[in-house]
Amino acid sequence: MAALSRDGRVIPLHSDKSSPEQDVVEIRLIDIEAPWRWIMAGWDDMARMAHISLVYGAVFAAVAIGLFFGLMRAGTSSVILALAGGFMLIGPVLAAGLYEGSRRLERGESIRAMEILLAPFRAPGQLALLGLALLIVYIVWMHTAFLLFMVFMGTQPFPPLETFMSDLLLTTRGVALLSIGTIEGAMLASLVFTISAVSAPMLMDRPVGVADAILASVRAVRFNLQPMALWATLIAAFIIVGLITFAAGLVVVFPLIGHATWHAYRELLGGGERPA
Repeated sequence: MAALSRDGRVIPLHSDKSSPEQDVVEIRLIDIEAPWRWIMAGWDDMARMAHISLVYGAVFAAVAIGLFFGLMRAGTSSVILALAGGFMLIGPVLAAGLYEGSRRLERGESIRAMEILLAPFRAPGQLALLGLALLIVYIVWMHTAFLLFMVFMGTQPFPPLETFMSDLLLTTRGVALLSIGTIEGAMLASLVFTISAVSAPMLMDRPVGVADAILASVRAVRFNLQPMALWATLIAAFIIVGLITFAAGLVVVFPLIGHATWHAYRELLGGGERPA
């Protein structure tokens, strides 16, 4: 059981029992200004390794743009709304290389492209399990989106994006679909944020299992509800900006959030590191 300690911290768990060293994790209580510090620190990291960070973001944006044009060509461009929202659910795992870059900058180590690309292999099994969990949520999101479409729009083929947007905003059934879909999406996004706020960078930095990392993430959010709500809002706002610029903004937004997430992890959790 976790309990608030006298110095204002929470000590919720220890490392995997198979580890020769006990890694005590302290969940720190942070102030409401913390998310802004993470953004600034993330911006600084991105500037220091821009040659890698921006390429990372460009690849992410290129995948998003490719999906959009692929759906347009298939005549199902309206699916992009659900796909874009769900695609970001697996973002925490995709940003593994950015966490590694920030980790190396923090330690004064060299930054090499190959080391960033191989970053997920620092904890391949556990990171894959976290990715699988997020992928399951993503699949649930897509199936629910399709089900809601059929409930409110019938079994008609997916309309072009412009027609679908008009229906969403100007018809009763469209507004109902938009409202319920937004609520359902917000619930799933909140779940993903809670279990992944610090779990992915933690798996890369410490010898813990995915269950312990998720538990630490849940408790970090639980004991810091207001600042973490602000952090979730900032992430959503940045992602929206990235998407409404036809994914071009993701070139900067994605690496910025990735680097900032590392600093969120470092400020929220104290004690112990993955042995060199």
